[in-house]
Amino acid sequence: MLEKMFKLKAHNTNVKTEIIAGITTFMTMAYILAVNPSIMSETGMDAGACFTATALAALVGTLMMAFLANYPFALAPGMGLNAYFAYTIVIGMGYEWQVALTAVFIEGIIFIILSLTNVREAIFNAIPNSLKSAVSVGIGLFIAFVGLQNANIIVGGSTLIELFSLDGYNAAKGVQGSFSDVGITVILAIAGVLITGVLVFKKVKGNILWGILITWVIGIICQAGGAYVPNPELGFNSLIPDFSGGLAAPSIAPVFGQMRFDGIFSLEFLVVIFSLLFVDVFDTLGTLMGVASKANMLEKDGTLKNIKGALMADAIATTAGAVFGTCTTTTYVESATGVSEGGRTGLTAFTTAVLFGLALFLSPIFLAIPSFATAPALVIVGFHMLTNVVNIDFKDVTEALPCYICIIMIPFCYSISEGIAMSMIAYVVLNVVSGYASKKKISVIMYVLAVLFVLKYIFL
Repeated sequence: MLEKMFKLKAHNTNVKTEIIAGITTFMTMAYILAVNPSIMSETGMDAGACFTATALAALVGTLMMAFLANYPFALAPGMGLNAYFAYTIVIGMGYEWQVALTAVFIEGIIFIILSLTNVREAIFNAIPNSLKSAVSVGIGLFIAFVGLQNANIIVGGSTLIELFSLDGYNAAKGVQGSFSDVGITVILAIAGVLITGVLVFKKVKGNILWGILITWVIGIICQAGGAYVPNPELGFNSLIPDFSGGLAAPSIAPVFGQMRFDGIFSLEFLVVIFSLLFVDVFDTLGTLMGVASKANMLEKDGTLKNIKGALMADAIATTAGAVFGTCTTTTYVESATGVSEGGRTGLTAFTTAVLFGLALFLSPIFLAIPSFATAPALVIVGFHMLTNVVNIDFKDVTEALPCYICIIMIPFCYSISEGIAMSMIAYVVLNVVSGYASKKKISVIMYVLAVLFVLKYIFL
């Protein structure tokens, strides 16, 4: 049945590989179940209800990806998008969270229309192959950067970022951490990178997943021995699952369907919707380009089969997520961890979706997985995605320079969409000025997007 449903043989994979890949993807994404409710609750929303909404949005979105596109990509409420929802729309602009959910819902409806009319597919196909490879490399650096930050291996400092030191960490965070909480976790994260690296070198099946689990178990041993002392005030919780609260999922009632349409007919609100649209469209396209490129899923002409299904899954997930009571739901770059484990079909996504469903009732287990255990996975996957740099023609400056801009600006701007925008502007300008535009047959869509991006930076 699974073979017929997901066409495993045609994708040169098997059930075991796909399930391991799905578990790995989930393990690297599980943090969203803890982080998203925390951010969303800053708006006054019920944290427990937001946890359930987060899990359900991820469950529905990832199932849609599995069955509409048969791709190994997972979806969940987006990091960055949740911060924009809470701190800009609600706290900064003064909208009530119910109205902000309405903006996300409208955005999702627009996404569905754009996906049905092939607009997003056309944008994907218009982007040159070299930039698609660059997006993959940029995402690799980005998720490695995120991993290093999550593990506190790098922290804020006088030079914007610097290598971890206890004094530097305390100064940057304004707290009083110690070696027994933050210090030991940095050492464990570095050990996790080395452990995972050895497993990759030895070609151990499921090496990234094993790296996460081994690092977590070592942390539990350190906690049992007193080397690691939980400090919840600083975000360093117990590594041992706590089932004292039972296994029931928190009620979603406080946030479910809580949308309000008053106050949405204003220029300011249209700007909010456009901003959500821009970030989600190009974050999703960037993730699809980067991860699909790494998995060798792109056709020779740079197109992606079944991309309409993938984009529709994203659109439906965003709309459903708004109804559930959470921010924009989008395709996750952490899907690259599952791809690195060999995931090639929707069975990987289906496995991840099932785990998000189980997380509703087994949240103590999944929420106990620490960031220092998942961070090494992101660092190693960043290495895997970096290898796509060989697909860029560095002899042609009109190709190489826009790719370079894309690669550095994705992590530096902390945004996939901004990296794509800047690189597309550079690509069009350099090729027009050099006289290569007609030779390379640059799509009209590229010209239109470049102009729109310039206007965005001028007026928004």
